[in-house]
Amino acid sequence: MDLGITGKRALVLASSRGLGLGIAAALAREGANVLLCGRSGEQLEANCKAINSESKGRADWIWADLGDERFVETVTAAVKEKFGGLDILVNNTGGPTPGTTEDMTGEKLEIYFLSMVARVITLTNALLPGMKAQGWGRILTVASSGVIEPIANLALSNTLRPALAGWSKTLASEVAGFGVTTNLLLPGSILTARLDDLDGAAAKRTGKSLEEVRADKEARIPVGRYGRVEEFAATAAFLCSQPASYITGSLIRCDGGAARSV
Repeated sequence: MDLGITGKRALVLASSRGLGLGIAAALAREGANVLLCGRSGEQLEANCKAINSESKGRADWIWADLGDERFVETVTAAVKEKFGGLDILVNNTGGPTPGTTEDMTGEKLEIYFLSMVARVITLTNALLPGMKAQGWGRILTVASSGVIEPIANLALSNTLRPALAGWSKTLASEVAGFGVTTNLLLPGSILTARLDDLDGAAAKRTGKSLEEVRADKEARIPVGRYGRVEEFAATAAFLCSQPASYITGSLIRCDGGAARSV
């Protein structure tokens, strides 16, 4: 399928590794020019070199930290300088530390709210006028399956991620008439370094081995295994495509059927 995004300009947040990197690579393979963003310049440079060696689209990178109060200013200036505007925005952030509700201090809530919610919304607002003016845009926000089924020992994530679901759905109805789609994509257990960390924390908390933790989780996934980054990234690329122009205000799961809710 031709996704119709050759030459489109895409920004992917938190793309030095994991899901963000996978999405950036998938978009570039489809011909989009991609701006990677993260905190490791060395890693981002290596990612761009790898993407540029095999893709139709071109990749560039900027250093930007979602925890930095100048994050939105830094990113919007880079988009203007390198692309002159934007067609596709992929909002992706790192997840908070594991813990229970009793571990949620006011300080932690404030820090993670800023990096996981407030700056995502503020950046989108800054880049949205250009999409509306050109009559075409894609806003895709990566959240967590905890939005629909809270995950044990991830109280902070279960609390903050749903805010993005409400925001994304509200935004979709406001911008649909301008040719801009807005969707939320929920990963299940996708093999990344983040999942390694979470499984390791679960092993420590329960006294089980890492292998036992993973076997237990895979047994509860109808597909019977963890997902691959490439599978998740392909879903993201389609939602950013021209053929997906009638999909907006949606919450899409890529979890192997793990969530039990309808």
